[in-house]
Amino acid sequence: MSPLLSIQQLSISFVTEDGLSPGVEDVCLDVRRGEIVALVGESGSGKSITALSILQLLPVQTRVSGEIRLGGRDGQTRDLLRQTPDQMRNIRGGEIGMIFQEPMTSLNPVFTCGDQVMEAIRAHRGMSEREARQKAIALFEKVQLPEPERMLSRYPHQLSGGQKQRVMIAMAMSGGPSLLICDEPTTALDVTVQKTILELIRSLQREEDLGVIFITHDLGVVAEIADRALVLYKGKIVEEGPVEELFSRPRHPYTKGLLNCRPALHRKGERLPVVSDFMDGASGTVASAGTATEVRGAKAESAGAGEVMMTVDDLRVWYPSRKNWLGNPIQYTKAVDGVSLQVYRGETLGLVGESGCGKTTLGRAMLRLVEPTAGRVFFEGAELTALSAGEVKKRRSHIQLIFQDPYSSLNPRLRIGPAIAEAMEVHGIGATDRERKARVVELLEKVSLRASHFDRYPHEFSGGQRQRIVIARALSLNPSFLVCDESVSALDVSVQAQVLNLLNDLKAAFGFTVVFISHDLSVIRYISDRIVVMNKGKIEEIGEAEAVYSHPQTDYTRRLIDAIPAVVNIKNHIE
Repeated sequence: MSPLLSIQQLSISFVTEDGLSPGVEDVCLDVRRGEIVALVGESGSGKSITALSILQLLPVQTRVSGEIRLGGRDGQTRDLLRQTPDQMRNIRGGEIGMIFQEPMTSLNPVFTCGDQVMEAIRAHRGMSEREARQKAIALFEKVQLPEPERMLSRYPHQLSGGQKQRVMIAMAMSGGPSLLICDEPTTALDVTVQKTILELIRSLQREEDLGVIFITHDLGVVAEIADRALVLYKGKIVEEGPVEELFSRPRHPYTKGLLNCRPALHRKGERLPVVSDFMDGASGTVASAGTATEVRGAKAESAGAGEVMMTVDDLRVWYPSRKNWLGNPIQYTKAVDGVSLQVYRGETLGLVGESGCGKTTLGRAMLRLVEPTAGRVFFEGAELTALSAGEVKKRRSHIQLIFQDPYSSLNPRLRIGPAIAEAMEVHGIGATDRERKARVVELLEKVSLRASHFDRYPHEFSGGQRQRIVIARALSLNPSFLVCDESVSALDVSVQAQVLNLLNDLKAAFGFTVVFISHDLSVIRYISDRIVVMNKGKIEEIGEAEAVYSHPQTDYTRRLIDAIPAVVNIKNHIE
């Protein structure tokens, strides 16, 4: 069968002040009807710009060479790099559909979901408004949105993350494409929603006999959905083949590194390997395996055996969802509903659950960043919920929060050195600016950054480096209690492994207590001593990490575990 899409010798370079900066070099790729091909690699490997070049959506200051040939409905093939803007407008959405990574930024917030999908249908199919409405309802049914007719009149902010992604899939399918490009469509979704989206894409691909390019950094997701995979490293394809073969017999050190750094493959306390452990500079040889299997000598205290550091007693956080004509609440959204738990000194307590289960609200209410509706929180014997705002501020240096998105929690106009020192100055840590700067430099080096980074801005760092910066900022106040809110959820698996290793190292060095919030049970199992499973604002299950993971007591926990992407046992195949 001739390929639906054939990419030959694709090279992409970006025009910079210093000349041309290579993005992709000599990429070759074929996609056939009825086939899902995965492009795998870390951020910056060239996956997304390869996909954007197919649709001619690259920036103007870009140099592209090679061929991208698409088989049309008329049986003829066309080189997409030679098409005019008008021709490409018909191809985008009509013959090629694309699902972007972040649906909220891809959907127009001032138009209803129905209007946006109907606009795409009328643009590519020439239907009347009434016909487009019926087609939109049919598409919403196909992507399994609840109450399809009512969804037409809803705005993007009124939908959950998974529902917004389904709207994006409906929009991508609205023109009846033969090729579907999925650019990290499940990265920020919790595991249960991720599983349903993957199943939906697979079922649509089979029903419509689509060719699919699926872009991801997660090889666990690749195992769930793809037929073939290509691994990109620094803009070049280093390995390709059927998924089963790639998992069972990886040849390139980079592929081995991506496979082996997943937390699900390692015991608690075992140091996670990273890609650099498998790569030796530019030579691409396998490095010493000792760094990948180093096990810490320090073991965490057995859960529940230490001193109680924080107690949460019947905590409730309710938000008004409906009010009467006088403005008085008559109905509430119960984000946290009667939660009681204890956190022991020196432990890592994992909070896990789907989006909307209340775990982030609970974490913030524990620190009084969200005011509880009812209940009490005790920290080191003092009742936080009874303290005045001024008294709470005095204790802020002892309890810190690491946010999910490090970029939005850093001031883009402030260099990272002053950003870290600012918190120290507010809390009276360090007598002079020189002392504070020395402390900041020490912390930057602790989190594997350099002193020269002191005067750089946040946009000059990668996602993993920015996460290290906000960790350094939290540690600058010498906290004894740290809440990590989805701190690794949006990171590449190798960068995720680096950050998890860093947190374990810093915890051993500084001795702080951690509440680790995540929707990923495999990460929670690796990092935590005990696990709290939350569902609809309540605690579903609580216990030691291995016991909860291996012997779940509730159907909800079993469903979370079953939704974790399949991980093939590759340890015996990695040198």
